[in-house]
Amino acid sequence: MNFGIISIGIVFGSYISVRLFEKFSEKKRQQNLNVQSTNKPQKAQNEIMLNQTDKKHDHYFLVSTVNLGLAILRTYVISIPLTLLNLALFSYTTFPILKSAEQSFIQKRKMGNDAVIFIVNFIGLATNHYVILNLSQCFYHLADKILSKTQNHSKKILTNVFELLPSSVWLLKNNVEIEVALEALHVNDIVVVNTGGVIPVDGIITEGMAMIDQHALTGEAQPAEKGVGDKVFASTVVFIGRICVKVEQTGKETTFLKINQILNNTIEFKTNTESWGEELADKMALPFIGLSILVLGLFGPSKALIILFSSFGNRIKLLAPLGTFNHLSEAYQKALLIKDGRALENLNQVDTIVFDKTGTLTEEEPKVGQIILCREESEEDDILTYAAAAERKLTHPIAKAILQKAKASKLNLPDIDDSQYHIGYGITVMIEEKIIQVGSVRFMAKEGIAIPKKIEEAMASSHTEGHSLVMVAINHHIYGAIEICPSVRPEVKQIISDLRQRGIKHIAIVSGDHKQPTHSLAEKLGMDSYYAEILPENKANIVEQLQKQGKVVCFVGDGINDAIAMKKANVSISLRGASSIATDIAQVVLMDGSLSHLAQLFDISKSLETNIRNSLTITLAHTAINIGAIFWFKIGLTSVVTIKNVLFLVGVGNAMLPPKSSIPSKAAQNNSEKD
Repeated sequence: MNFGIISIGIVFGSYISVRLFEKFSEKKRQQNLNVQSTNKPQKAQNEIMLNQTDKKHDHYFLVSTVNLGLAILRTYVISIPLTLLNLALFSYTTFPILKSAEQSFIQKRKMGNDAVIFIVNFIGLATNHYVILNLSQCFYHLADKILSKTQNHSKKILTNVFELLPSSVWLLKNNVEIEVALEALHVNDIVVVNTGGVIPVDGIITEGMAMIDQHALTGEAQPAEKGVGDKVFASTVVFIGRICVKVEQTGKETTFLKINQILNNTIEFKTNTESWGEELADKMALPFIGLSILVLGLFGPSKALIILFSSFGNRIKLLAPLGTFNHLSEAYQKALLIKDGRALENLNQVDTIVFDKTGTLTEEEPKVGQIILCREESEEDDILTYAAAAERKLTHPIAKAILQKAKASKLNLPDIDDSQYHIGYGITVMIEEKIIQVGSVRFMAKEGIAIPKKIEEAMASSHTEGHSLVMVAINHHIYGAIEICPSVRPEVKQIISDLRQRGIKHIAIVSGDHKQPTHSLAEKLGMDSYYAEILPENKANIVEQLQKQGKVVCFVGDGINDAIAMKKANVSISLRGASSIATDIAQVVLMDGSLSHLAQLFDISKSLETNIRNSLTITLAHTAINIGAIFWFKIGLTSVVTIKNVLFLVGVGNAMLPPKSSIPSKAAQNNSEKD
C-alpha cells in the first residue's frame, strides 16, 4: 500500500509540474503557430493539423501498449528500474486523461465521467492494480486513435470536395495583372476574369462585358449577358468575354469560411440518441462514485473498482460518434455530402418530398426536340447542320444540345469562313458564301428579319410546353427553327419508386413554369400533386402548408429561388453544380449532380439510428454484467475488465459495420434473378 501511495504522489506530482510548465510556455508556442500559419495555405494548415492529431494518438497508443507489456513483466520480475520505468510511462500516458478531468472540473465546473476515470486511477494506484490500469489505459488510447482517424478521414473528404474551387486569381493593380492567392483578396480589389474562367468572388463589374453561365447561381441553362454595373457571383463561369470585377466579398468568405462551416456542422453533429447517452453517462457519474464509496466500505477496494469500471461514459462517447462518422464516410463514398448531420436523423421522420422542377428533375443540358421548317426548299438536316456549324465553338448548354443532336444524326459540319458573336443574342457566320444567323427571336428582330407565321405559332405552342426556339436564318430569311426541350433525368422514375418503398407517402413537384407542362410531368412521373406558376417566395408557403397538415417535408432544389423553401423544410437537399446559395443552405448535397443515390440516403439514415441503438445496448449490457458480478456472481476485477474490453471491441465492430440498404436496388434484384 505504501508504494501505491508513493505512485500516486509521483503521477500527480509529475502532472502538476507538466501543467505549470505548459502554462508558462503556452504564449510562446501560440506565437510560433501564428507565424507559421501566415506562411502556409489554409489547406496545408488543415492537412498538418490533421496529421499531427493522428500522430499524437498513434504515439500514445504505442507507448501505452509497450507499458502494458512492462506492467505484465513486473508481475514476474522484481526490478526497481523496471518499476520506475513502468510508473514513468504510466504517468506520461495518463496526462491526457487527467487533463480532460481537469478541464471538466475547472472549466466546465462539472463532475462527469472524467471524474470517474480520475478516481479509478487514484484507487488503482493505491491498491497496486498496475496491469489492470495499464490495460484500461491502452484501450482508452485505442479508442481515441480509432475515433481520431475516422473523424479526420471525414474532414479530409469534406475538404477535398472543395478542391475544384480556384485557389488563385488575377488581381489588377496599377494596370498590371498579378496572380495572387484567393484568400489574399480584400474588399474593393479588382479581379480580372477571362473566357472560360470561374468568377471567384461576389462583386460588381467595373469594365467589360461577358456571357456568364449562372447555372451555379440560378439553375437556369441559358447564359446571361452581364456588363458594367451588373452584379456577379462566385462559382459562375465566363463563357465568352473579359470582365473586371470589384470585390464585395473576399475570397476567404466565399471558400475557406464555407469549408469551416461545413466541417463544424458535420463533425460536431450528435444524434438525439447519442446526446441522450452522453447526458445519461454524465448524470450517472455521481451515483457511480457514491455507489463505489458504499461498496468500498462493504466489500473492499477491488469491488469498488468494479463499480467504477461499470461506468459507460467513455464507451458511449466513442461508439456513437464512431458509428456516426462511419455512416458519414459511407455517404461520402456514394457522393452524398452531408453538411449538417442532423439531416441524417430527421430523414427517418420524412414522409413528404417536394421536388423543384427546373434543374432538379430536369437535366442541366437540354435536348433538341422537333425542327420546324418554314420554306419548301428547306430540310431538317440542313437547318441542323447550319446551326451546329455556327455553334461549334460555343460552350453554353443550348449549343451543346444542338451539337449533340448533329453528332447523333451523323452530320458533316462545314467549315466557317467568318463569325461574329453577338453577346446575349446569337451568332452570325459565313458558310459557303451564305450568311447564317442563329439565335433568339430578339436577335432576329434586332437584325430586321421577319418572323414567319408558322414560327410564331410554333413559339406559342412551345411556350405552353415550357420549351424554347432557336431561329436559323439564311441570307436574312428564316428557314427554320430548332426546339430546345428540358430533359427529365433518366433516373427519376426509379428514384420515385425507391422512395415509395422506403415509406415516403407524398411526392410533389413545385415549379414556376406554366400549369400544362408541370401537370404533364407530374402525371408522367406518377407524382401525388403539383404546384405550377409558383413565385419564388411562395415555394416556402407550400412547404409551410404541408407542415401544418402534419407532414415532415424534405425539399429538393437547385436554384436561388429555392433558398427560402429549403430553409423552411425539415430536411433540405441540393445537387452539386446547382446554385451556390442552394448548396450553402442545403443540409445534404448530391455530389454526382444526379438523384441516383437519393434513396440510399434514407437507408444510411435508418442504418445509423439502428447502429447507435445497438451501441447503447452493448454499453449498458456491460454495466449490468459488472453490477451483477458484485451482488450475484463471483467474478474478479480482472475478469470484469476483460469482459469490458471484449464488449468494447464488439461495440467497435458494430459501429464500423457498413450501412445496409433496407430495400434491394432494382439492379441488385435483376442481378439476383439472373443468378
